[in-house]
Amino acid sequence: MNKVRVKKNDEVVVITGRDRGVKGKVLRVFPSTATAIVERVNMIKRHTRPNPSKQIQGGILEREAPIPLTKLKVVCGECGKPTRLGRKRLEDGSGVRVCKKCGATFN
Repeated sequence: MNKVRVKKNDEVVVITGRDRGVKGKVLRVFPSTATAIVERVNMIKRHTRPNPSKQIQGGILEREAPIPLTKLKVVCGECGKPTRLGRKRLEDGSGVRVCKKCGATFN
């Protein structure tokens, strides 16, 4: 299992597939399957049956499906470009994620 470098609330861009070039915010990450749900990316249609006890109205719903992390690149807040992430150790011993292009730190 690879280490997950993408975190919730990261701004990412899709680099391959039918949604190539679309930017969005990561809503959820699934490390076990190496996938993430990104806002308004990889939309699917779900046919749902009405369930009055749960206030669910039936019909065709459109929602996000998980997308593999290999298809995503994190967008740097400083330079605004899609970039790879590196790790940097600070003086106090904690580590931070850094942009490989400009060296800016991520939270």
